Amino acid sequence: MRLKKLTLVAAVVAVCAAPAAADELANVNVRNCTWCHGPSAQGYAPAPRLAGQRPQYIVNQLNSYRAHRRDNPFSAMYMWPAAANVGPQAARYLANYLAALPAKAANDGNPDLEATGRTIYQEGLPDLNVAACVACHGPRGEGIGEIPRLGGLGFTYLQERLQQWHDGYDAAARHPMPHVASGLSVDQIAAIASYLSFVK
Repeated sequence: MRLKKLTLVAAVVAVCAAPAAADELANVNVRNCTWCHGPSAQGYAPAPRLAGQRPQYIVNQLNSYRAHRRDNPFSAMYMWPAAANVGPQAARYLANYLAALPAKAANDGNPDLEATGRTIYQEGLPDLNVAACVACHGPRGEGIGEIPRLGGLGFTYLQERLQQWHDGYDAAARHPMPHVASGLSVDQIAAIASYLSFVK
């Protein structure tokens, strides 16, 4: 029953053509988004884990997809149509449900880069004026409020997301992420993504 409920609720962020109200979700008849995010919402590369994510962050991202602010090619191809008909009430319901699911660490980064990534995460790069990630995302990448949980997310997703920031996508988003990512090299991005993939 839990898997069936997750399948139904998570499908709201697939190609939606159904009522948005939370009490109408039982009537949603849409394609299953667990193809990308997994049957337990743990994610598949490059689709992120949604289980255990901060609910306000999920709501904000759904809003960004609907408004086409999150504008990298992958988002435009898959998530713009997926979120097009997810209204505010359904987004909150979905976000709260996913946030309550247990999250597992992906453990798929490069172990040889873990120590470097930990240092950047904890201390930043003062010479490049790059702030420490821990200042906003917390000591275990747990996030708070609308700041996302990063700990344990998959390496591929984290690497690609940071690279998108670096390349100027989603530039309308609030400070500091566009600035932070623009100051990172490819190797530094890989190190941070590797480290975070192992964080539990």
